[in-house]
Amino acid sequence: MHVSAPLPGAEVGSTPTVGAGVISLEDLRSLPAEQQPEYADSERVDQVMAELRLLPPLVFAGECDTLTDRMAQVARGEAFVLQGGDCAETLAGVRAASIRNTLRTLLSMSVVLTYAAGVPVVKLGRIAGQYAKPRSKPTETRGGVELPAYRGDAVNGFPFTAADRAHDPDRLLRVYNASAATLNLVRAFTQGGEADLRQVHAWNSAFVAASPLGASYERLAREIDRAIGFMRACGIDSPAFSQVDLYSSHEALLLEYEHAMTRIDSRTGIPYNTSGHFLWIGERTRQVGGAHMALLANVANPIGVKLGPTTTLEQALDYVRVLNPDNVPGRLTFITRMGAANIRSVLPPLLRGVTDAGAEVAWISDPMHGNTYEAESGYKTRRFDDVLDEVYGFFEAHAAEGTWPGGVHVELSGEEVTECVGGGYQLVEGDLAQRYESVCDPRLNRAQSLEMAFLVADMLAKAAR
Repeated sequence: MHVSAPLPGAEVGSTPTVGAGVISLEDLRSLPAEQQPEYADSERVDQVMAELRLLPPLVFAGECDTLTDRMAQVARGEAFVLQGGDCAETLAGVRAASIRNTLRTLLSMSVVLTYAAGVPVVKLGRIAGQYAKPRSKPTETRGGVELPAYRGDAVNGFPFTAADRAHDPDRLLRVYNASAATLNLVRAFTQGGEADLRQVHAWNSAFVAASPLGASYERLAREIDRAIGFMRACGIDSPAFSQVDLYSSHEALLLEYEHAMTRIDSRTGIPYNTSGHFLWIGERTRQVGGAHMALLANVANPIGVKLGPTTTLEQALDYVRVLNPDNVPGRLTFITRMGAANIRSVLPPLLRGVTDAGAEVAWISDPMHGNTYEAESGYKTRRFDDVLDEVYGFFEAHAAEGTWPGGVHVELSGEEVTECVGGGYQLVEGDLAQRYESVCDPRLNRAQSLEMAFLVADMLAKAAR
């Protein structure tokens, strides 16, 4: 890789200081790259990239810097991350009610974690950009017909037809517009009063009435009401009671889109990816020397890497060297997704080795992706108990090594879908067909998500003592 012509928006004479410099799209395309679309019309791809480069950023460099500071608190053991949202967003799913319900679920979970554990919670949504998915096989066969696998609405359509499954670069423009609309709603909800802590009862009235954990949530809500009432009586009425910061995150999978959304910050001359605040490299694309590493090594956003059960200490230290050579706190997060059966054996030596190397890293548990299986009915699902067991193993490993369990990363819905079995309502595999709405991986529903928040809060409270 070499330093080439700066990206559009760079000022003449600006000198990026992140990584080795700004990589050109041509250089990026020359590097090994997994999980990329196969477009039939390369000329149209270049036209779409040119259009994207002229569009406004979706997020701003200053917001990314603030998130880096907050992730540094996580790395120091002073805060906890709650990252959650759709497995794969859909263009049809950009609806105010759906976005509001997801936000309410995330905010309700963060209230439980903050109040019960007494630590600040950094809120990251898998939102406004999670439109592409890696797949284990490039094609799918049904009834003797073989077509390209569905790779998310950013690449192709979910219906099993040749027209829908064709890889279409124009979808990237639709994804940009959908992400912009989603972020507008997120900002309106989180800054315009929808996130007011004093509405905590209204957010979850149905949950309180029906869930096995409803009584516990009601007690917590009453305690929060009393605490806020006391502070207001004392003359304290902070904006923090009615506004929250929620940051967007997604897997940086589609290289051309992410490159087009990389811009030079006019304040500093440093490149930032403006498609989301926090970006991560997935388990299938974390090759050192690959294009995904090269792209994210040269942006100043806080970034993450998914670490699966085959991850070695040597690989983890290579990621530190490539992605955070200056060892900046908050810059790099490792997101472990090892499966309940592997977490207790694989994670401890990684924690020990990375800590001994002096690397400033935040650690987050993704207990979803290592615990997926196919039910007899053909639905992909996850057992709530397996998901929870991986989180327990994550906390146990950190306790044994004297390190900080920095957060959880979950795929969830703000609706009462039936995609994961177990939980307080004891969903079984026969229930999956009732409301299985995910186009890719199964998500926790609203009740399961809040149940997990209570259980994680207990673990976190013990870790914070």
